[in-house]
Amino acid sequence: MHSEKGGTREMAQIVGGGRPVNDAERRVIAHLRDNAPSDWLLLHNIEVPRGDDTFEVDVIVLTGHSLCVIDVKGTRGRIEVSGARWFPARRDAFRSPVAKLRGNGRALKGLLTQERRELERVYVDSVVVLTGPDAELVDPAGRDSRHVTDLRGLIGTLSNVSRVRRGYTPDATPYRTPILEALNGSVRRSTTPPRFGNWEVEEQLGGDNRVTEYRAINATVPGSETVLLRVYRADPLAEDEPRAAERRLIANAYQSLTRIPPHPCVVRSRDFFAIDDESRFVLVLDDVHGQALHLHLTSSRRSLSTGAMLDVVEDMLLGLAHVHANNVIHRALSPACVLVTEDGRAMLTGFDYAKPGPRAHTVANELPNVLDTHYVAPECQSGPERMTAASDVYAAGVIAFQLLAGELPPAGPDAEIAVDGVPAEVMELLRRMRDHTPVKRPDAAEALNALRRAREGLVPERDPVLLDRIRGRFRRLSGRET
Repeated sequence: MHSEKGGTREMAQIVGGGRPVNDAERRVIAHLRDNAPSDWLLLHNIEVPRGDDTFEVDVIVLTGHSLCVIDVKGTRGRIEVSGARWFPARRDAFRSPVAKLRGNGRALKGLLTQERRELERVYVDSVVVLTGPDAELVDPAGRDSRHVTDLRGLIGTLSNVSRVRRGYTPDATPYRTPILEALNGSVRRSTTPPRFGNWEVEEQLGGDNRVTEYRAINATVPGSETVLLRVYRADPLAEDEPRAAERRLIANAYQSLTRIPPHPCVVRSRDFFAIDDESRFVLVLDDVHGQALHLHLTSSRRSLSTGAMLDVVEDMLLGLAHVHANNVIHRALSPACVLVTEDGRAMLTGFDYAKPGPRAHTVANELPNVLDTHYVAPECQSGPERMTAASDVYAAGVIAFQLLAGELPPAGPDAEIAVDGVPAEVMELLRRMRDHTPVKRPDAAEALNALRRAREGLVPERDPVLLDRIRGRFRRLSGRET
């Protein structure tokens, strides 16, 4: 430890920990070590038992007034918070890490008080640190922002005694020894980055009590491209019937995607497997370098030209027609399930609750917990189990209208709506896709062909260059359709 007398300030003390997983974690640990008050204690990269499972903590900081669990995120750029999901500017959306981190903090507090009862008075805080130099959290509802900071604001956030909730002591100093003893008896060092099969975790993105999302690389191929892992928890000790039902729900996305041949407008599944004791199941997906369409429906929507927005709608319908042609129904289509890649291509994802053709079991009973009602067809509002390909088309019609018009469609599907620069035939198509009578809606392939005809017929007078691009696109994509 450095001394003020030697001309340098004393440093916070690292009392133990495992190996940091990535550069973002190393930066946070070094920043705290070099800049935090000298009486702060740091513990990093540890595993904490929770029942028969464990959870990982990037950093724990013991300050003068609280114990804080820290989750490090290297996500760059603008990140919009909407509901329980984060929408980064250049990546797929993921579940907010804040709720899960706060749950981990509560679990750690329970372990500490189980070891030493007097630690009930100590406040356990939780903070997500964004290390990207251009990272910006946009949280209009204020749902997560209290628990998020960047590297520059980290010391100030942790130093803020007002974060201690009423009923807890603002002075944790007398409890330092019991806290360290309780931690020593409860946690263990994480010696290696988490690994699932051949996939080694680079970054934990988000998650909840059911599923955790990671970015990972193939450990046997250094420098390989990244993939996304969705790691589902299961109870290996459950009775046969509930365990089978849990396994069916977890495997649903993979079963749905395996029914769909590879297609440029549908995110590809690479693998699905269980770890040895079947306490976790891992779905491996392509790591699409793009962003959720949700971001184009908010502040950044105007960054897309009308032609680019119609391209997105066309790709969405192309992907949906391909999915339906292979007897799969998405059932949870929303702007969070449409990714827009860096080259303007749209891809469908989010097949956790899809229906891959006729089968003896259903996961429809889980749909009310995840659906955004704005995109649910009228006939399914009171019964998600009634969802069909026609209800997918309804959702696509709402998404397309919202993208082109900048707002959700009116309640009455027969309302006449005009949008500058968008052919009237396109708006009429979207009206038919949102018809309250399912049989009056076109199917996805019919809607795709109608959109192409509208663009072929009306764009030339306005933009010959765009027409040439659309014609080339039409020739390229028509061969892919199933």
